[in-house]
Amino acid sequence: MLLLFPFCGVVVEPTEVVHSPQLGCLPRGMFLPPLGFCKKDDHNKENLFNSINYDVAAKKRKKDLLNNKAKTQFCQTMTQSVFYSQRHGYCTLGEAFNRLDFSSAILDSRRFNYVVRLLELIAKSQLTSLSGIAQKNYMNILEKVVQKVLEDQQNIRLIRELLQTLYTSLCTLVQRVGKSVLVGNINMWVHRMESILHWQQQLNNIQITRPAFKGTTFTDLPLCLQLNIMQRLSDGRDLVSLGQVAPDLQVLSEDRLLWKKLCQYHFTDRQIRKRLILSDKGQLDWKKMYFKLIRCYPRKEQYGDTLQLCRHCHILSWKGTDHPCTANNPETCSTSLSPQDFINLFRF
Repeated sequence: MLLLFPFCGVVVEPTEVVHSPQLGCLPRGMFLPPLGFCKKDDHNKENLFNSINYDVAAKKRKKDLLNNKAKTQFCQTMTQSVFYSQRHGYCTLGEAFNRLDFSSAILDSRRFNYVVRLLELIAKSQLTSLSGIAQKNYMNILEKVVQKVLEDQQNIRLIRELLQTLYTSLCTLVQRVGKSVLVGNINMWVHRMESILHWQQQLNNIQITRPAFKGTTFTDLPLCLQLNIMQRLSDGRDLVSLGQVAPDLQVLSEDRLLWKKLCQYHFTDRQIRKRLILSDKGQLDWKKMYFKLIRCYPRKEQYGDTLQLCRHCHILSWKGTDHPCTANNPETCSTSLSPQDFINLFRF
């Protein structure tokens, strides 16, 4: 007895053995579809298989082409801190951090603060997203930053804060290492924490050497010029430190107009109105207001040089670094990125 199906297939009876020149000998009880259907089904499978192979091959060729371009056309610009990707999500933060030449960027005074801020943001929230190679690269750059500060004797407080932020984050992450939040062996992280403590000790023991030459100093300048220079400082702590150098500078560092301009530079009028503080004389105490405001709101970030993103070809580069952009007006396609903007590019 034969069982027929809607598409005209048959089932071979248990006692039958079918011999077919196209199919050969079939086992008992096996379903036998119509020959035309078999050919059509095989044809569809073959087309699907060829289509998949074509898509995979096309994607591979496209990726190889992009990689070849990155290695050839961008070879020269790679040494000038250029990172190429097909789109924002093409790589991770760790890969971008490895390919951008931050080791050379810290030698440029215009880019130094930018790189330090980026290191700080990574220390606060992105350590777990770094691969083993990116972690090693991060620590190598940090070591070079510390050595530069020890040699130049500048930006000491900035690097102290960076090291403290990193150490605090590592203490928290190492305690939770059982949850696999860190990449790498626990002993390696303990060794890195010991290195951070050693760098902190070096910065604490640093002795500022006075310049050997004797010439015009800051205190020799006219008062109006001294005040003009002090107005260029964007950090109130620098004003306080400068006021501790000499009694005359102490008087200038307490100037109300100086602190007022500093507050207006970093914060909006609405933010200032919410944190008004009056002095004993009934006047606004702008200095106290400034330190109150920085605890409540982020300060405006200012950098001599920043990374920029070309929206046309998706290339990250430092300002002033040319890249082979194919846009008609390359200047209009670039967008400056703050350190936080750079981090946000890889949050997907």
